[in-house]
Amino acid sequence: MIVLMDVGNSRLKLGWQHPTLGREPAVHAIALNPLAQVPDLLRKWLNTLPMQPTEARGVNVAGTVVAELLEKSFQLIGCSVQWLRPTAEKLGIQNRYNQPEQLGADRWAALLGLAGHFAKQATDKPSPLVLATFGTATTIDTLGPDLVFEGGLILPGPALMRQSLAQGTANLPLASGAGNDFPKHTLQAISTGVVAAQAGAVWRQCAVVERHYGQPPILCVSGGGWPEVEGEVRKVLAHLDIRFFANPVLDGLVRSKLDG
Repeated sequence: MIVLMDVGNSRLKLGWQHPTLGREPAVHAIALNPLAQVPDLLRKWLNTLPMQPTEARGVNVAGTVVAELLEKSFQLIGCSVQWLRPTAEKLGIQNRYNQPEQLGADRWAALLGLAGHFAKQATDKPSPLVLATFGTATTIDTLGPDLVFEGGLILPGPALMRQSLAQGTANLPLASGAGNDFPKHTLQAISTGVVAAQAGAVWRQCAVVERHYGQPPILCVSGGGWPEVEGEVRKVLAHLDIRFFANPVLDGLVRSKLDG
């Protein structure tokens, strides 16, 4: 059995792939702050698995300290950890980053996972895909119908935008809530500005993709911040086919084993 790890900026998401049971029924998340609690919480989760894992596969954007801590935890149960790293090509997907290895490993894994979902849907004219992931950072990546990753955007995620206003100004509070066409108070103005900024970035990239490929993309969305921005995104991009994917990074880690 393989343990799957998505080590993000603020939390560790865990899943698994069993030889007969398939994928995990639910992804488990562990906060990375405080870091000292992670080994014990990971051990408790490992004890709930249907069998002893033989391997762990993961992506990590949290740095070497976290990676080493996790590797030591898995060594205690005789399990090696393989970290997926971006390359110029994998599973037929071409990585057009100027320096392919500098692409975030989580973004690369998510693209591998996304391509796997659409590979099952044979069509004469595949659509370009835009993957918008709303986490601590929001990333908006493009995968062409020819399986070429053309590049993408990175911007602060919804929570980080709110926090930056609260921490970087004297009088603006930490706000949350839905957007409004004509905000009537400060909290509403902040909330609306945040979701409008997120939706605007997605709209911009989808428009670029449609001009480039001559057809509208399928907008694929993911991440814990999606519920906050969903209403605004659906309003400004109502003409698009929008699909939610719960765990494209973990899906990509499963696919990554197909070619070693």
